[in-house]
Amino acid sequence: MALVPRKKKRKDPALSLDGEAPVGVVKFSEVGIFLVERKMGSSRRSFLTELARKKGFRVEEQMSESVTHVVSENNAGHEVLELLEKQSGICRTEFTAALVDITWFSESMGAGKPLELENRHLLQVKRAAAGTIVVPVSPYACQRRTTLDNKNRLLTDALKILAENAELSANEGRYLAFTRASSVLKSLPYNVTKMDDLKEIPNLGDHSRKVIKEILEDGTCSEVQNLIQSESFQTRKQFTTIFGVGVKTADKWFREGLRTLDELRSSKIKLSKEQEAGLLYYEDLIKPVTKAEADLIRQIVEATVHRFRPAAVVTLTGGFRRGKEYGHDVDFLITHREEGKEEGLISQVISSLTAQKEMVNNVEPSRPCSNGSLAENEPRGIRLTSHAGTTQHITTAAAKEKDWKAVRVDLVVAPFGQYAYALLGWTGSRLFERDLRRYAKHFKHMSLSSHSLFDKKQNKFLPAATEEEIFAHLGLDYIPPQERHA
Repeated sequence: MALVPRKKKRKDPALSLDGEAPVGVVKFSEVGIFLVERKMGSSRRSFLTELARKKGFRVEEQMSESVTHVVSENNAGHEVLELLEKQSGICRTEFTAALVDITWFSESMGAGKPLELENRHLLQVKRAAAGTIVVPVSPYACQRRTTLDNKNRLLTDALKILAENAELSANEGRYLAFTRASSVLKSLPYNVTKMDDLKEIPNLGDHSRKVIKEILEDGTCSEVQNLIQSESFQTRKQFTTIFGVGVKTADKWFREGLRTLDELRSSKIKLSKEQEAGLLYYEDLIKPVTKAEADLIRQIVEATVHRFRPAAVVTLTGGFRRGKEYGHDVDFLITHREEGKEEGLISQVISSLTAQKEMVNNVEPSRPCSNGSLAENEPRGIRLTSHAGTTQHITTAAAKEKDWKAVRVDLVVAPFGQYAYALLGWTGSRLFERDLRRYAKHFKHMSLSSHSLFDKKQNKFLPAATEEEIFAHLGLDYIPPQERHA
């Protein structure tokens, strides 16, 4: 047998970012990448091309037979095929390259080598049998439309319990894994009846799939049932439902032998002002707040705010803005179209509401905090806090035999220039906002908060007057509040 000399790896002709020297040799010649410019944009495509070439990947400028991976961002598989048919004349029946989402590209760049393809990386196209288009499910909640119509509640409730236990155990990784698994199931427009329904669904790890499989086969999951009956889970969960009590404190109390609220009340443990209020009004605060109650509180807040700033804007945010009929608290965002006129407003509002109280033992300033509690239709026995950090604690002696209900209310004041970002951040849901920030960081090289969006490549803040403009900055389709129930 004749020995054939091995071909030398060819150097990529592309230049480095400064345009003076070759980026480097091609390390992975067996993989050919073509980046689809549609929705990605030419500048981002150029940036990603040079990034990949610097890491030794072969990136083709034109679609050809040597391409093994067609990478797309925010496009469905059928959209990419239609585009390639028009631009390059490819025949979809003879198309052999893998249609992959940008997540495969990003993860490969992070690993420094081309990763094995998983189902979650693949874009879906028309299925010949059914003739229907399967829209790919994004691993990011900010790219999924999730309404209150949860068709897989039995599955998501079980995963939620596992997520709660992980959070109580301070296991952030497991908490996020179960939360993301539950979230992606919420977004599905169909009932999952068999494991084959989940073949192409991202964010489902082995543990989550095991739980789902057991529920589909037996109607319940033994791990979840054992957890629900666990004294540790029940006790720590109850303690964390007390306003002002976090995971570490709940675990500390449990390890000290406390098991009930009565035992906590009779103990000599020193409570913070928040915890005192949370324990005092526990029965009220664990009851769901109705939309009607939220609207009543809105009238009180608006009337008080407009007493000092008639043109101020008061917006009900949180779950109620997303269309929920019940919530555990009520959030309001306050601003004024004239920049600067919002300054000092929160102190005036709190002082006015405090003056309405009938029985107050003490009012004292406390440490800065970003959110807090107001009250019901007669505000008292509550904690009032501004977003700027001014906090007052109000404790009433009339905790028993009262004819009113204590409700936690968050008052947030933002300058008008930051209003759109504050509105987006305070609308939620929690995972939607988390994934929005994660997406901004990893895919757009931007830093998103409830105050601003900073473009690290341009080294500047991006202004936005509406939520739609923020989504546009991020290159995302706008998702209305009613579809952010991740």
